[in-house]
Amino acid sequence: MKAKAGKLLTLAISFAAIALIFPSQAEQLREVEAKSQVVTKHKSTINGDRIEYSATAGTQPVWNEEGEAIATLFYTYYQRTDVKEGHKRPLVFSFNGGPGSASVWMHIAYTGPKILNIDEEGYPIQPYGVKSNPYSILDVADIVYVNPVNTGYSRVLKDKDGKLPDKEQQKSSFFGVNADVKYLAEWISDFVSQNNRWLSPKYLIGESYGTTRVSGLAKALQSQQWMYLNGVILVSPTDIGIKRDGIVKAANRLPYFAATAWHHKKLPESLQSKDLVDVLPEVETFTLREYLPALARGGFIAPERKREIAKRVAYYSGLTEQEVLQNNLEISDPYFWKSLLRDEGKILGRLDSRYLGIDKKEVGDSPDYWPELSSWIHAFTPAINYYLREELNYKTDVKYNIFGSVHPWDRSKNNTGENLREAMAENPFLQVLIQAGYYDGGTNYFDAKYTMWQLDQSGKMRDRVSFKGYRSGHMMYLRKPDLKASNEDVRAFILRTLPAENSPARYPR
Repeated sequence: MKAKAGKLLTLAISFAAIALIFPSQAEQLREVEAKSQVVTKHKSTINGDRIEYSATAGTQPVWNEEGEAIATLFYTYYQRTDVKEGHKRPLVFSFNGGPGSASVWMHIAYTGPKILNIDEEGYPIQPYGVKSNPYSILDVADIVYVNPVNTGYSRVLKDKDGKLPDKEQQKSSFFGVNADVKYLAEWISDFVSQNNRWLSPKYLIGESYGTTRVSGLAKALQSQQWMYLNGVILVSPTDIGIKRDGIVKAANRLPYFAATAWHHKKLPESLQSKDLVDVLPEVETFTLREYLPALARGGFIAPERKREIAKRVAYYSGLTEQEVLQNNLEISDPYFWKSLLRDEGKILGRLDSRYLGIDKKEVGDSPDYWPELSSWIHAFTPAINYYLREELNYKTDVKYNIFGSVHPWDRSKNNTGENLREAMAENPFLQVLIQAGYYDGGTNYFDAKYTMWQLDQSGKMRDRVSFKGYRSGHMMYLRKPDLKASNEDVRAFILRTLPAENSPARYPR
């Protein structure tokens, strides 16, 4: 997550899953195998085609410079088996975020061959479990779901004397923007070698903080491992080190507010009668041309102009003009989540504002909890534990950490956006797809557009970066129509970024 939003999510996770973040003493005594592998065979119908595939669940070590295994990462590797020259198929490495989140979210809800048993809007239902994903990208690409250290079954390993490294040693090795990228780049290179995938076109997909991770990896893989990518997919992106603070951050919230208010039918009829995708361009234009300059004037804006802007912000946000004025034109996210449905006694979800909750008191300027997070953990935890053990036959006494202990995370020297730009400049084949949900208040879609605009200020690579928006939140794929649409967008991106045979990687004169 971006720094400020990431801290909020970390706080939310801390309250919602504290038992998972801080493992018990008994859990620390359980040990995972440094290298393990269980292979199972499967069949499924994906994108209308009947396919056969293998699923490899296992662990692969992280090595230090002395050749010692210092950690092991749990992964799940899906490989289509009913095709010729499978070692040349596109290969996608998938990461989630947090930091401290396992790969579970996109694994069993987005691109993988199995998805959660949830309703069409993404809410948990019983019986728990998984079902086939007819929209998975496995028909066109093999997929590796990677769990960074302390997530999933991935763990730090004891040294030759049977001791774990202390917290500072672990932090410097694993728990920071640059440490994370460094060891994961080495791990990916090892995986590619051990599985004979050097001839495959390669892709990275990351969600939330995972977008920071894969942006840094794009450059690290090129400069440290001599591995060049065809594509990077940023799902619900963070700022990837491209700052958008102050009035920019404040102004960028308004299009997200408008989308959420439209969903909950809180906009004036002149807007509510339009489709969402017809409303948003109008709000975006107002944001850039009028709202941002007004915020720049601060306390020196003319009173008449302040009232004009307040009226327009209220018009687009579903709040009252008085509320906007009382907040000096700048509405915070927590205030919006608490206030929009205050008259109905409901609060909004942070990462997906379609989700509703109830607070102890209707007064206040921020919600008591995040209802979407409670709903998601409700659905994902039993499903992933069942799926890995019973369908993929991976048995271990180690607890699967949906969220792992990785904090404090070192966020200093975050140049991952610039790393991605450099990787693109050095590699004419490399393209980027950005995906965002309109109802995501944690990494809102207009912030994602802003990051896209700032990624390459020269504009010379703008035709290699594309944006797709969806009518859902942070995990847009939980809503069935968006599960289909977002997978199809990834599928099309992969097929579009495969160069023609014998096509050279060069810039034409």
